[in-house]
Amino acid sequence: MAHRELLHRHRSVMPNWLALYYEEPIEIASAHGRRVTDREGRTYLDFFGGILTNSVGYDVADISDAVRSQIDTGVLHSSTLYLIESQVELAEKIAHQSGIPDAKVFFTNSGTEANETALMLVTQYRRSGQVLALRNSYHGRAFATVAITGIRGWSASALSPIKVSWVHGGYRYRSPFKDLSDADYVKACVADLREVIETGTAGDVACMIVEPIQGVGGFASPPDGLFREFKKVLDEYGILFISDEVQTGWGRTGEHFWGIQAHDVVPDAMTFAKGLGNGLAIGGVVARAALMDCLQANSISTFGGNPVATAGALATLNYLLDHDLQANAAKLGNRLIHGLRSVAATHPVVGDVRGKGLMIALELVGPAGEPNPAAATALLEETRRRGLLVGKGGLYGNVIRLAPPMTLTEDEAEEALGILAEAVEAVSA
Repeated sequence: MAHRELLHRHRSVMPNWLALYYEEPIEIASAHGRRVTDREGRTYLDFFGGILTNSVGYDVADISDAVRSQIDTGVLHSSTLYLIESQVELAEKIAHQSGIPDAKVFFTNSGTEANETALMLVTQYRRSGQVLALRNSYHGRAFATVAITGIRGWSASALSPIKVSWVHGGYRYRSPFKDLSDADYVKACVADLREVIETGTAGDVACMIVEPIQGVGGFASPPDGLFREFKKVLDEYGILFISDEVQTGWGRTGEHFWGIQAHDVVPDAMTFAKGLGNGLAIGGVVARAALMDCLQANSISTFGGNPVATAGALATLNYLLDHDLQANAAKLGNRLIHGLRSVAATHPVVGDVRGKGLMIALELVGPAGEPNPAAATALLEETRRRGLLVGKGGLYGNVIRLAPPMTLTEDEAEEALGILAEAVEAVSA
């Protein structure tokens, strides 16, 4: 079926607010490695991985075989009311990798649901509905997670089951503190945090939730160590600390397995999803046992941690660890960032190149440094025309996001750099 016909059917039955990329949207029909082929036969190098989800790439035998093996048992589902060996084994591995003492794990279907679960835990544990969140954040599309999303374009409702206070720190490029040194930037953000607690809350705050690198917000991040200093302040008030690792987990940042580890701090809880399933629907929370066990009512997840998802996720996690994809992300991420900064040096439309590992962003700007969403949209189209799929985001829709599968090769990295250089040149012209 041609894309145009499918697009017509899509628009007839799907919501108007369900976003599609490109002036002429495409359907991905098949894939292998880091390449996808659309329904009309065009092949692309994929540098967005289903929104950072296809972490190991496509058609990976180890993962496909694990899923087929589970399907062959006939048990696609049993629910959390029954024991599931792959679920327990996966939880054991995640608890160990988390670094959280006495950790326990609860599985969900998505990152949104993981963050909703974390909020339910901390608000019950602290008996408080007050939450601290970062400006420019994104944590999901459900009721409470929309409330802690600090990007107007992704906040569909002002109604909320929690009271949120906003803190500076995540998005340095357009921060009022952007011209400060790293040390002074951290001091300014810590002072802001303390002032917000003292003036904008009733004191008994449940938690602070942060993304170590703000994903939808355009892969923005503060200097390393900021969240360690935040945690010191939070501890003074008994406020719990949650790290949203939905996009930064599983070694994608290269230097660490979890994004928060760059700040040399252990959170009370972490949420995860996306890359763990390599395309399968799975998310979850890993937290201190006292926090995880605090609920006094019954609670289950019908589909969370189901046998198929956990079998595939366990195979994905083993593949990531056995092939040291974290090291590959560090090496090729450095190459991409270096190459893109060379491009930016001669093209003022690229105001900033930032990121860690295989989580890289280009912020597009106008002549006075103002956000340039039109340039980002044009670059999205230009890369596609040349056979490269990338993502878009940012508070102003002016950031191009690059997050290829962590199995990326050196040749593919160089190919992508060439395409991006040509695309930036075309947009500049």
